[in-house]
Amino acid sequence: MTRSVYFFGNGTADGTREMKSLLGGKGANLAEMTNLGVPVPPGFTIAADQCVAYLEHGGISDTLRSEVEAALVRLETVSGKRFGDPANPLLVSVRSGAAVSMPGMMETILNLGLNDETVEGLAAASGNARFAFDSYRRFVQMYADVVLGVNIHRFEQLLATKRLTTGVSSDAELSAEALRTLVTEYQQLVRAATGADFPSDPQVQLWGAIEAVWKSWTLKKAVDYRKVNGIPHTLGTGVNIVSMVFGNRGSDSGTGVAFTRDPSTGERRFYGEFLVNAQGEDVVAGIRTPLHIDEMATQLPGAYEALLETQGRLERHFRDMQDIEFTVERGTLYLLQTRTGKRTTAAALRIALDMVEEGLISEREAVLRLQPNQLDQLLHRVIASTSQATPIAVGLPASPGAASGVAVFDPDVAERRHHQGEQVILVREETTPEDFHGIVAARAVLTARGGMTSHAAVVARGMGKCAIVGCTAMDILSDQRSMRVGEVVVTEGDWLTLDGGTGRVFLGDLPTQPSEVMRVINGLQPASEAPTYRGFATLMGWADTHRRLKVRANADTPRDARVARNFGAEGIGLCRTEHMFFEGDRITAMREMIVARDEGGRRRALEKLLPMQRTDFEGIFEAMDGHPVTIRLLDPPLHEFLPHGGEESSLLAASLNLSRPELSRIVSALRETNPMLGHRGCRLGIVYPEITEMQARAIFEAAVRACRRGIEVLPEIMVPLVSDVTEFRHQRAIIERAADQVMGVMGERVPYLVGTMIELPRAALTADEIAAEADFFSFGTNDLTQTTFGLSRDDAGRFLPQYVEGGIFPDDPFQVLDAKGVGKLVTWAVRDGRETKPSLKVGICGEHGGEPRSVAFCHTVGLDYVSCSPFRVPVARLAAAHAALHD
Repeated sequence: MTRSVYFFGNGTADGTREMKSLLGGKGANLAEMTNLGVPVPPGFTIAADQCVAYLEHGGISDTLRSEVEAALVRLETVSGKRFGDPANPLLVSVRSGAAVSMPGMMETILNLGLNDETVEGLAAASGNARFAFDSYRRFVQMYADVVLGVNIHRFEQLLATKRLTTGVSSDAELSAEALRTLVTEYQQLVRAATGADFPSDPQVQLWGAIEAVWKSWTLKKAVDYRKVNGIPHTLGTGVNIVSMVFGNRGSDSGTGVAFTRDPSTGERRFYGEFLVNAQGEDVVAGIRTPLHIDEMATQLPGAYEALLETQGRLERHFRDMQDIEFTVERGTLYLLQTRTGKRTTAAALRIALDMVEEGLISEREAVLRLQPNQLDQLLHRVIASTSQATPIAVGLPASPGAASGVAVFDPDVAERRHHQGEQVILVREETTPEDFHGIVAARAVLTARGGMTSHAAVVARGMGKCAIVGCTAMDILSDQRSMRVGEVVVTEGDWLTLDGGTGRVFLGDLPTQPSEVMRVINGLQPASEAPTYRGFATLMGWADTHRRLKVRANADTPRDARVARNFGAEGIGLCRTEHMFFEGDRITAMREMIVARDEGGRRRALEKLLPMQRTDFEGIFEAMDGHPVTIRLLDPPLHEFLPHGGEESSLLAASLNLSRPELSRIVSALRETNPMLGHRGCRLGIVYPEITEMQARAIFEAAVRACRRGIEVLPEIMVPLVSDVTEFRHQRAIIERAADQVMGVMGERVPYLVGTMIELPRAALTADEIAAEADFFSFGTNDLTQTTFGLSRDDAGRFLPQYVEGGIFPDDPFQVLDAKGVGKLVTWAVRDGRETKPSLKVGICGEHGGEPRSVAFCHTVGLDYVSCSPFRVPVARLAAAHAALHD
């Protein structure tokens, strides 16, 4: 028969630290500490699977009740006390403990087993009536709050009144008689609130508490915590029933929480707080102002020495920084919990490196100690820790960092005010490629619509700019150049501050601070004065030695390419040429090409664009000297480059020698019902081959010019939106003709590759045919996800959160690669492509290329590289190392 209850006490335990998934972290570590000889009060743990069973089916089995009863008898024997005995009562704490630590998210009840009879026995046995009734009033308050649902603030009001009427300033000064009266008042409050007496039977109390701990797994705060931290909802929590030890027995007793190292900085120093004559909730709930742990050496010197020795032993045993809870009863130390301590990313980095130097862990383990997504904290500006502002709205945290600026609601205004030296935040209903210049000018982007891979999100991440999208609480009033959030109205010129790491939007200009890592990368601080940067560089170097996947960047300009190289990118996996067309005179030439009446007119306009593209490509080749550069040919539909009314349309018509009605007819003719599935990508190059020809010429001319300057150039030309091998064959022929022409005239050959994006299901399913013609594949998983699911990534943000919330989808497929569906297409395409061409290079350039779980999938299916926005390159490097180390 499978057991469900595991005992620990008297130096031996039924469990070990390896049983964390069964017992939860707290239960497994209590067992481990017991086996180590650490002073732990005896108790037992109910396995986490019983929580899952209870929440799924309800009710408690007779088998479990029998096991708990037997464990209680064993606990009575070890402790020398009896549960419910009026003369010598055994009191217990009932605490949660999941396999993954969730501090403060679930419930705890202390002093369980007290009633009007056992409290008198506790008073007599301890010789301290004040201590007994202090414990009783705490128990009634906690139990009524957690189990019976009586608001805890009502008890706090009675407690405050009691302090006032008795003339004392703190709870610790209340007399035994005052506390006895307070317990009666608490019981009367419970009766009035629930219509029933407070339960006096310890067995009823115990099972009520156990069920409350199980139910706390479903509390909103616990569910939200799991979502944010990626913890499975299916784990359930263990329940730990532990014999009480009392820190509130007088001046020789106390309680505290401590870390074996500083959780903020990682400094190797014992760090914590404690209180004399108190129980644990007094420290963690801020009921009293705690003392620094160093003062314990004076007030409880013997226990302090024992604590120092124990914390060092625990850290050496668990080989990680520990977060410990302890109680001192009558001068004797007891450990109530140890767990891996939460820490900032900077602290995690320092601790990992220090522990390698101390010989506690290996370099491999150090790499695994930092989670890839934690690195964002090291790279982006953050709101200064001194700020106490309250957000006016919360959206999706699309691109991390913090930025302040004046709100503007038009990209042209953003650009103009930026050139006037102002800091601006671009606020839009949603953005399109036409807004690109406004995004370039803005410190950050805020949109009311869109998801995590919307245009605003993708572009902002690629540029390392803060962005919050899908902020549905905002009502954008573009004609009034303002927005409304509830009763708050923000007009153009009002200051906003965005926290892209949390999605919070604040009024005003809040102070921000750059990260140390970014100051070094941008040349603002020498590495010799930046220990966090040096640690970051060291850890990333170790990660690079373990990973197999290469990491490239999605970069569209020479500046982006240089940033990517500074972050360790090993090439460019996606250069989106259309973004080069939105700046300055380029958009005018692009529009001339689009509205031209014939091929001759298009070619004349394209001749204006060619030198502009060539200059950009040459700058990117220079920044990526010796590393491959994958350049995607023009992808978006042409209507995105044209204005859709207003003064800009009138000005454009005049500049192009067109009447306003003529321009309107051209724009209307280009408009499509579903442009993402329309005339775009290679389809443009097939209908207008001169576009492909111009771009290929610009690439090869830039490549030869860069080569002549001693730069090693490795161009890879990528044809987008291929659904059939014939489309690819058509475009490749144009590219090869341009290459032969340019290199023949310039008298120098440059090696190059021609490949395609696999972003349509049909392309994945016919990968064997396409691989016969292509030199490489790059999976465009943004569009592949759209076309596989039949979802618009911009519009699905309206309902996808409900899908994830309701468990219909495990994750937003635009954030985490869908391994079952989209991933199967990727797997098939890799397998079939390499069966046709074993040398086929395969990578990914969608937004998933910087998401850790998606990177792990790419490692598993054998991709050669991932590509992501420059600021995600370190995340991808670390994720690739984790994937290899876990393989």
